[in-house]
Parts: sequence; C-alpha cells; structure tokens
Amino acid sequence: MGTTARKMIRSCSQWRLLIAVSIMASAVSGRDLNQTTATDKEMKVQGGISRRPLVTALIVFGDSIVDPGNNNNLPDTRMKANHAPYGKDFTNHVATGRFSNALLPSDIIAQRLNLKPLLQPWLNVEHTPEDLLTGVSFASGATGFDPLTPQLVRVFTMDQELEFFDAYRRQLVSIAGEPEASRIISNAFFFVCAGTDDFANTYFMSPYRAGDYDIPSYVSLLVSGAESFLRNASARGARKMAFTGMPPIGCVPSQRTIGGGTRRRCEARRNYAALMYNKALQELINKLNGEPGFGTLVVYFDIYDIIEELAVHGDRYGFTEMTHGCCGSGLIEVTMLCDTRYMGVCDDVDKHVFFDSYHPTQRAYEIIVDHMFKNYVPLMHL
Repeated sequence: MGTTARKMIRSCSQWRLLIAVSIMASAVSGRDLNQTTATDKEMKVQGGISRRPLVTALIVFGDSIVDPGNNNNLPDTRMKANHAPYGKDFTNHVATGRFSNALLPSDIIAQRLNLKPLLQPWLNVEHTPEDLLTGVSFASGATGFDPLTPQLVRVFTMDQELEFFDAYRRQLVSIAGEPEASRIISNAFFFVCAGTDDFANTYFMSPYRAGDYDIPSYVSLLVSGAESFLRNASARGARKMAFTGMPPIGCVPSQRTIGGGTRRRCEARRNYAALMYNKALQELINKLNGEPGFGTLVVYFDIYDIIEELAVHGDRYGFTEMTHGCCGSGLIEVTMLCDTRYMGVCDDVDKHVFFDSYHPTQRAYEIIVDHMFKNYVPLMHL
C-alpha cells in the first residue's frame, strides 16, 4: 500500500486466585495456575516507596490477547492455550491458558496500575473476595465483534462476556454491598481488545463473509458491533474505557505465511483492512465521546504503529526474529498446532517478537504496554 493511501486511512466461575500471590499452594490448585513469584507487598513497595493503586479495578473484555484462561474448559473449541509450550516462562512453567510464554498485556497493565501481579480469568479458577474487588478478565480467545466469528470456533461472544460482567457485579454486591460495588465499577479501568480475529480468521480465512462484504462494508459491520458493545458497557456503569484498534494483521507470522508470497512479506490487503477499521473506530469513539448523556470516556489505543515497528524493525529493540514464531517452525503453529508433544520451541524466547504464529512474546507485550502507558493512559485521567 502506498504512503499516500496509508496516510489517508491511518489516524490509528467461579472463585479464588491470590491478589497478593503467596507461595503457599499445592501444584494442582486453581490458585497455583495463576501465581507469580511477586507478592503484593513487593509489587506495591519498591525502593521503600509505597505505590497506591491508580484505579479500583481492572475489567477486561476481548480475545486471546487478554484471555488468561476463560476458554480452558470450553468443550467444543480448540482455541486454548492450556498446554505446553504456552506458559514456558510462567511460574513453575504452568500453562494457565494464556496465549503467551508467560504474561499477557492485561497482567502487565494490572501491575502498572499497582493493582496486583496477575489479572485472573473469570472462569476456571476459584477467587477470593479480594480478587474480585480488583477485577478480572472476561475475554475469550478467538472471539470478535462479528457474531459469526465466535460461532465458527465455538467460543464466548462479546455479549456473553457482558453477561459474565453482570454476574461479576452481583458477586461484588454480595461481597461489599451495592454502594461499594458501584464505586468500584465507576472508578475501574475498562480495557477492550478485540476485532483482529474477525478479519484474520472470519473474513480472510473462511468462505462465509468475503463473498457478501467488501472490506469497507465488513468494517461497517465490525464498527456496528463495537458501538453496540460500547453502549452496553456504558449502560452497565463503565466510566473510563480503553479501546484498542487492530494491529498490522498482515505482519503476523501466520498471515505472512498465508498471504505474503514466497518471501513472506507483510500482506498489504490485511493491513489495509486494519487501517480502515482503525480510522472508522476512531470516528465512532469521537462521536460517542461528544454525545450528550453517553457518560463514558472512551480512549482509542492505537497499537498498529508499535506492533508494526516490532514486526518490521524489531532489531531496534534487540529482537533477532520478527517473522517467525518461537513455537515449531514459526510459520503457522498456534493453539492446538503449537504443542510440545509434536514439536519443539526456540531456545531464546526473548529474541522473538512472536511466541506462536499469532501472539507476541511477553517481552514484546511489555514494549506494547509501555507504549500504551506513555501515549494513551494519561488521556484517561486516572
């Protein structure tokens, strides 16, 4: 795609983990599956200076980028990461369901907000009341704003994630009472990361949408779904929400393999679609923020540029491999195909931008979250 065209488009259940992750657990408990080596005291007191939480809670919706294990027990989907080598660098090398070698952006964000070392899934672990008071993730790997996307892979829909939030709020009321539950939610940081699977999987890799929609009309479908979600979240009490755009889909290893030709270049049509969506999403967010009575500050988080930088010029950050995942051949392996029973894994994960052919490594996620906190979190006036 040419520079001029690009400039025109871009503007872009359950209960118990530890809030203060302790070291007293058995290897089979739900508590172990989400513990880290850091304690709450270590996280909040550094250099003798106590750091207060910036928000009451972190509430997360979306897809595999922020799903810490909600898909684990879904019987009919293969979109899971609860097997090795996922979790390769997690405490005790446990595959919790996070699509990463270790932490996800949602975990890193929880740390940067001084809340807790990990953001737990809503499902598949037992929470303490303290866990719920500081937030959870309702995300489901491979979901999206197109209703067909989660249906094709049998995962939770974005509407179901909102229903999980409703159940979560009822738990908050039972723990702390209605006034405190309302205070927690109104002062929480809401984070939404979804949409990539709609284009990467449903539109470009299935026969069900491309025949009926060109890229602009499919963007309209997705933005309509995003608007519905935003309005429903606002009606449920969300007051400060971060909403991510799409990454450069065509630069993800699997998409390079499928659409990038023999040299596996970044696939231009997928990136064009992502940029068009990002522009339309920003216009939607500006409209909602200016709408009388909407009641929620929504901040657009542009992740396109930083991920493109990592995927194309990762050597500037010390990466030596930007086009292959760490798992297997690095060309196509993800979820069930990324499994140590059948293939190996790279020796030095930190040299790779991507862990599998779709998801970044923890080190890359840390750089992405640094970018968010430098450029977008200040706009939320936490």
